[in-house]
Amino acid sequence: MSEKLKIKLSIANRVYPLTIDASQEEGLRKAAKNIEVMIKQFEQSYSVRDKQDVLAMCALQFASQVEQKSIDKATVSEHVEEKLNALNDVLQSHI
Repeated sequence: MSEKLKIKLSIANRVYPLTIDASQEEGLRKAAKNIEVMIKQFEQSYSVRDKQDVLAMCALQFASQVEQKSIDKATVSEHVEEKLNALNDVLQSHI
């Protein structure tokens, strides 16, 4: 059974108490810090003061990064598969 921790994360001037596995703490704290950095960037760049709009833009940014990584991974996998098939063809022709 993993150890549970009670932590508090501050996001957009609100505190969120969480009970988590100890192994999740570092990731959650880094994520909260990244959200805070992105909030500041959006507020400075776009003069947005409504926290809900800023948080929606943060969510969109993070979600688009996840989707782009998924697309990139699929593209790399296709490229690797093509190269492996070509290598296999070369090897088969020499057997």
